[in-house]
Amino acid sequence: MTASHALRFFTTPWTIAVSLALVAATAAVCLVAWRRSGFARGQGLLEFVRLTIVGLVALLLNQPEWVEEVRPDAKPVIAVLHDASPSMDTRDVGMTPPRSRRDAVSAVTTPELWQPLAERFAVRIEPFSAAPPAAGTDLSGPLATAAERFAPLRAIVLASDGDWTAGEPPLTAAQSLRLARVPVFTVAAGSQTRLPDVELTSLDCPTVGVATKPVRIPFTVSSSLATERVVTATVRISSGDTLTKELRLPPMGSVTDWVYWTPADVGDVDVTVTVPPVDGELLPDNNARTAPLSIRRETLRVLVVEGVPRWEYRYLRNALSRDPGVEVSCLLFQPGLAKRGGGNADYIDRFPAGLDALSQYDVVFLGDVGVGSGELTDEDCRLLRGLVEYQASGLVFMPGWRGEQASLVGTPLDDLCPVVIDPAQAEGVATDQPRRLVLTEAGRASLLTKLADNAAENLAIWESLPGVQWYGPVLRAKAGSEVLAVHEDAANEYGRIPLLVTRTYGAGKVLYMATDGAWRWRKGVEDTYHYRFWGQVVRWMAYRRNMAKGERMGLSFTPEQPSLGQTLSLDARVADAGGEPLERGEVAARITAPSGTVESVRFTPPAGDGGWGVFAATFTPREPGRHEVVLGCRDTGDSLEASFFVQGSAAEGVGRPARPEVLAEIAQVTRGQPVPVDELASLLESLAALPEPEPEIRRLQLWSHPAVAAAMVGLLGVFWIGRKWQGLV
Repeated sequence: MTASHALRFFTTPWTIAVSLALVAATAAVCLVAWRRSGFARGQGLLEFVRLTIVGLVALLLNQPEWVEEVRPDAKPVIAVLHDASPSMDTRDVGMTPPRSRRDAVSAVTTPELWQPLAERFAVRIEPFSAAPPAAGTDLSGPLATAAERFAPLRAIVLASDGDWTAGEPPLTAAQSLRLARVPVFTVAAGSQTRLPDVELTSLDCPTVGVATKPVRIPFTVSSSLATERVVTATVRISSGDTLTKELRLPPMGSVTDWVYWTPADVGDVDVTVTVPPVDGELLPDNNARTAPLSIRRETLRVLVVEGVPRWEYRYLRNALSRDPGVEVSCLLFQPGLAKRGGGNADYIDRFPAGLDALSQYDVVFLGDVGVGSGELTDEDCRLLRGLVEYQASGLVFMPGWRGEQASLVGTPLDDLCPVVIDPAQAEGVATDQPRRLVLTEAGRASLLTKLADNAAENLAIWESLPGVQWYGPVLRAKAGSEVLAVHEDAANEYGRIPLLVTRTYGAGKVLYMATDGAWRWRKGVEDTYHYRFWGQVVRWMAYRRNMAKGERMGLSFTPEQPSLGQTLSLDARVADAGGEPLERGEVAARITAPSGTVESVRFTPPAGDGGWGVFAATFTPREPGRHEVVLGCRDTGDSLEASFFVQGSAAEGVGRPARPEVLAEIAQVTRGQPVPVDELASLLESLAALPEPEPEIRRLQLWSHPAVAAAMVGLLGVFWIGRKWQGLV
């Protein structure tokens, strides 16, 4: 660094005239005062201080500054920043054949291009937005930090497609560069419109399937062709099965469809969906996607607790008992009788005592029972609440005409119930004619109410189902609950009476079925819809609990089908060597993303109620695809391997249109210029024509400096003391 120093004044004719007049007048006054004293030495010193003070004031009126000009000894830097994100792999530059955007701007990354500028400038070449793929392109970050990383920075060359998908708006950084007098020359690559292409944009199959049960595999295909095309999508399973589906692709549109595959056995498989290239398509390499699918053998344990064997209980028990993936236990209190109901192998004679016995169940159905003699106790309610909140089990409320569930108000189960009970109608409401359940918008999209594969057909089935003639004492749904179905015509001040309501409570799920007439759905169709509905309820409520299980560890997450950028709630259930739930311990997971990036997540036990062995954490995926998880507990030495699949595609995808207007605006704000990708010679000429960088100027404003003010105060003090000493005051 080379520095030069100078004392500079900012004067005007007025300040010069005032300063000279002030000094001259003060000098005259000082001379008269000194002569009157007989030219006494003390008086002379005093008048000298006076003249010094006035002279300093006159000097400050002209705003003196100590100016330091610093010129760097090093060459000024030209930073060449080139986009290395996945979108640069899009082949839409030229037509015969099209080149990728990365190849189009590859010339700016070669040192040979910048040799003509080497004598005057230091050229630094650096990529940005290289990884992870899901992070997208951040144009603002590299621009905002360039001045610090490439000092002394003279100009920036930015080669990109302008498709920024992450970070702050790039114009914010561009404005800072303008203030720093650093122009940005942009080199844009890519087409602003999509080339003729058919792309498989998504494959959103579930992460877990059940052996011998159909698995729905949905996918979306988009087309940028100008005419309608008919293609055959092929779904290949790594186990050997192949399925096909004919699709009609609209021009410049997309279509979503699916196939059903029934796995024969357990195991991990890969599902690959492929669409063949069509005539006129220029990018055939984006016509396939692959996703992992884990097939498991299902065994769900369900507990049904009921008071009397009403029709709803009987048909529900039959439906669950005949489901090969469900192991059912029934507890029939039989109030008023000497012994509880039972006789078959699936009956138990008492409510599960203690946490260990109850935690075996994935779903609990709570019928027309309450708290009281011969039925549930407050401790039973506390255990049920903990089972849902911490162990990710499901709880189904099924009230009955005896109104026993009204006694649950005020118990630990009160907070779990997704509806507000009407105390004035504890025994429910009966109607003289059957009334249907009407699906809400949420109900039409829910898995629980899906009785047909087609949305229109499913709605028609619900409209044709036999109605019910009784519904429970429901006043309204609680905040945070989701209403899936309402009464056909019964309403109150809160609207239609909700009959099918769900909510998430802690780690588990709760369902309120406010009618005991679902068994009537068998009319004319036998078990077609009745069995399917309750089978879906059990699997939906037990899904999280059975995501990943080990001998003494379990792992679940929500949402069940996470999308890119969604925050996952992870719940780990850990037991000690004796099988008892671990109350306190160090639990952590190592999550490996598809790109190989590893992130550690620490779990914490829940505050308040202990003893459930549940530890919670959160994780936000930044990449789509399969994530491998290794869960471990230092206290027990146990570990569990699991995985989850993040749906969607990377934020930075291939095939998106380029945005050269973004780069042009950056160049305009910074007083640079956009340069066509095939005119790099003009870019070199523009950079060579840049003037020498102005020196860095550091100013020390003496007229407002605290030291000058202190000197003035000191001189005034000396002058005042001198006057006292001379006896003038």
